[in-house]
Amino acid sequence: MRMGILGLGRIGAFHAQTLSGLDTVDSLVVTDPVAAATTLATERWGATAVDSPEAVFAAGVDGVVIAAATDVHPELILAAVEAGVPAFCEKPVARGIEEGVKVLRAVEDSGSHVHIGFNRRFDAGCMAARRAVVSGELGPLHTVRSTTLDPAPPPAAYVAVSGGIFRDCAVHDFDIVRWVTGREVAEVYATGGNRGAEYIREAGDVDTASALLTLDDGTIAVVSNSRHNARGYDVRLELHGMTDSIAVGLEDRLPLRSVEPGVSFPAGPPHDFFMDRFADAYRAELTAFTEVVAGARTSPCTVADAIEASWIAEACALSLHEHRPVRLEELRGRRDEVRTA
Repeated sequence: MRMGILGLGRIGAFHAQTLSGLDTVDSLVVTDPVAAATTLATERWGATAVDSPEAVFAAGVDGVVIAAATDVHPELILAAVEAGVPAFCEKPVARGIEEGVKVLRAVEDSGSHVHIGFNRRFDAGCMAARRAVVSGELGPLHTVRSTTLDPAPPPAAYVAVSGGIFRDCAVHDFDIVRWVTGREVAEVYATGGNRGAEYIREAGDVDTASALLTLDDGTIAVVSNSRHNARGYDVRLELHGMTDSIAVGLEDRLPLRSVEPGVSFPAGPPHDFFMDRFADAYRAELTAFTEVVAGARTSPCTVADAIEASWIAEACALSLHEHRPVRLEELRGRRDEVRTA
């Protein structure tokens, strides 16, 4: 199949490399405003470079990967819908939840296939955790812990437009908690602080945050995030049930040093960033998208899934700002209003 890539920044180039290694992908058609990025793609992966997203669609691609700036995600998703081309889009669907819901309506009305990039759903450990929950081997869950700690904060320009740590970082934790447990979030209480980069505070955001989520069956989920984890990129998930407990990410590249006497775990070099921690997951994710393009499966992570995670992020941001618990049903009026607007 012929795949298009819209945007060749860090993640777009990474996706181009991954797609070029898949047996089902015969060729790539790429576009990016930076000429050096498209030149690299043509030289390294034999891609055909064109000068606009419109030219990508006109090239007869079977599917497109949207890895451009967040601001243009909505228009590019809708362009794919209009062209009748299945689309994979990195999260988020849009910068604002209202615009995201409008995209959701358009996608649902069209019956188009859109896959949103929540790569942890394709991580081997997270998939095993989901199977353990579904099989019942853990018994009823009582506690879930999800952690995302970045090795260093993103640039000030990114922070200024990211929407905040809950919307651009913790949203991955919110999605994986929903997906692995199969439950919805009923209530959140969030807190945060600033211990590092001053430009994060100046942007009205926090660099370290925690959210206490109460799921609709009473399970408690604790989400921990930070922009400052000098030892490396730390992503873990714990599931504690009445019968058994399991962990994802408890392996030799865990960026956490034990000080217990005689303990050498973890023994390997710490994960540096998300692209090495989730390299296999990204390959599995894009392989799944090629199956969506081929008509062999439906989207494994829909726009609706992404919007649900975004509503949790919205509730956490409100909780942080107002220093109080927020029930998701508080946002229901706004959700219904946005969906019918």
